[in-house]
Amino acid sequence: MKSIIKTGLALAAATMIVAGPATAGKAKNGYNTQKVVYHVNNLQTAFGALRNVKNHLNALGDKNIEVRVVTHSSGAFAMVDGTKDKKGHSFSDTIAALSNRGVKFYICANTIRGKKIAKDKINLNAKVIPSGVAEVAHLQQKGY
Repeated sequence: MKSIIKTGLALAAATMIVAGPATAGKAKNGYNTQKVVYHVNNLQTAFGALRNVKNHLNALGDKNIEVRVVTHSSGAFAMVDGTKDKKGHSFSDTIAALSNRGVKFYICANTIRGKKIAKDKINLNAKVIPSGVAEVAHLQQKGY
């Protein structure tokens, strides 16, 4: 019986973390205002993820959404000035434009150490955080 109760409580807690708040207020375009975390852990999909962030902002309006982009593993290289993916996409201009629209960017310190990323090459719009995966969970717990 205790096992069933513990499992039920764990599932309920996990659902609350993933689902976030039920409503956060209405935006003028019919959507609810939103708090969103984009988790980027692959350089080759980072360009598409940033395009999705731009589309998300366009759909809701900059004042109706809070966006956080957390990078780690090879995705952290999107936060390194001068980096290009295999298709030749660069990231610095897109990061600057999205940052000007209120998007906050994070790069994992574990990845910086593990991949030996030069700190002076990290985009100025990116904040170094101790752990990318822990930050994603932290933001989810805060309703992102």
